[in-house]
Amino acid sequence: MSENIENNNHQDEKYQDICYICHRTEEKAGKMVHLPNNICVCADCMQRTFDTMNNSNFDYENMMRNMQNIPNMPNISMINLSDLANFTQTKPNAQKVKKKKPKDGKKPVLDIKSIPAPHKIKASLDEYVVGQEQAKKVISVAVYNHYKRVATQTMDEIEIEKSNMLMIGPTGSGKTFLVKTLARLLDVPLAITDATSLTEAGYIGDDIESVVSKLLAAADNDVERAEHGIIFIDEIDKIAKKKNTNQRDVSGESVQQGMLKLLEGSEVEVPIGANSKNAMVPLTTVNTKDILFICGGAFPDLEEIIKERLNKAASIGFKADLKDKYDNDPNLLSKVTVEDIRKFGMIPEFLGRLPIIYTLDALSKDMLVKVLSEPKNAILKQYQKLLELDEVKLQFEQDALEAIAEKALEKKTGARALRAIIEEFMLDIMYEIPKDDDIGTVTITREYIEHKGAPRIEMRSTERAKENQVQLAKAKP
Repeated sequence: MSENIENNNHQDEKYQDICYICHRTEEKAGKMVHLPNNICVCADCMQRTFDTMNNSNFDYENMMRNMQNIPNMPNISMINLSDLANFTQTKPNAQKVKKKKPKDGKKPVLDIKSIPAPHKIKASLDEYVVGQEQAKKVISVAVYNHYKRVATQTMDEIEIEKSNMLMIGPTGSGKTFLVKTLARLLDVPLAITDATSLTEAGYIGDDIESVVSKLLAAADNDVERAEHGIIFIDEIDKIAKKKNTNQRDVSGESVQQGMLKLLEGSEVEVPIGANSKNAMVPLTTVNTKDILFICGGAFPDLEEIIKERLNKAASIGFKADLKDKYDNDPNLLSKVTVEDIRKFGMIPEFLGRLPIIYTLDALSKDMLVKVLSEPKNAILKQYQKLLELDEVKLQFEQDALEAIAEKALEKKTGARALRAIIEEFMLDIMYEIPKDDDIGTVTITREYIEHKGAPRIEMRSTERAKENQVQLAKAKP
């Protein structure tokens, strides 16, 4: 019992109290008055309440008498403190902010020696992400420079600018997976959010500050840790300026303008434990100057804008390029410029705050084959592990892997198509194998993938017979 009380006291020391009335933190409002059922009220609100009660000429006794005579009085209810106590007991830290550590001007937030070098970051990414060599190199250098900037900002007079990134690549090329892997390797809080739900302040949808609120939640409401995290905003191309529309654009250019200060670095009022600000949610201040923003998007039809620019270079004469010269170029996105993205619908001020722009290549057949089998958590390794639990060995012929890659290319959804194809032909195998305990090995062939045959199945008795023959051959003089 005493240990539980000590643990609770230790937890309370880590978190700040928040006023139940004005929702200000202890850091802003000062020392709190603690009431029963874990309710805290700041001194200002408590004094204001007493002043209102003393200066008011209201006849409280008459009012309470009248309320008792009116049956089922609508829209008036007294606060039930027991209900509030239940909420604070079930989610004690849901709307609390961790206390900031006292700042020491000489001590950096991060140690430079603990930051892995770019080649080490890329080597770790190589274990999980196939291909995309240029993208992995760019993101490794950018992240290394960013955390060097965070570590040295209190050690030198020279101020280094932020290295926010814009990642462009077709669907299924590994944009989100690359960022997830990076955050796991660096052990920093990561928030992945979708730009499609963001709207201008005052409209239905998520406010722009909600992206920082998600990062704060990922950092366990620790403001200091959240201020050195990574925010990945996916589907950033969906907030491009809408063309040929007479309606108010509440989720396009206005969202880009609202994100300018966020990307550059400013102090933002962030709701705790919610996506939008309202009267019942406490707020805290988060400084975004040390938060690394990575924006990613597929940017459909951007190839047409690039193609139009390239074809204008020489459109007439004997040395003119053919109009269909770039039609079958798989890496046309790598020729993108800032002007192309601006024509797509992104405003120049927004692009100016994303200095590092790089592209991801569309996955080829060879890359898809490697995605199937090479990474640490490859899809085939997952299925092999599942069947290994049933004491069955799963094998794939090289022709079968190529057939899966060819089918995935037809779907034009990148690596996402691989899972759907494998789920389809593995369904019957996963259903039938547990029926027979004598099955030892299953080999997937190209004929089975193309629905022209069946997988090769070897029984345990056959395998044992082969092993016995080998042992007998070795035993003979």
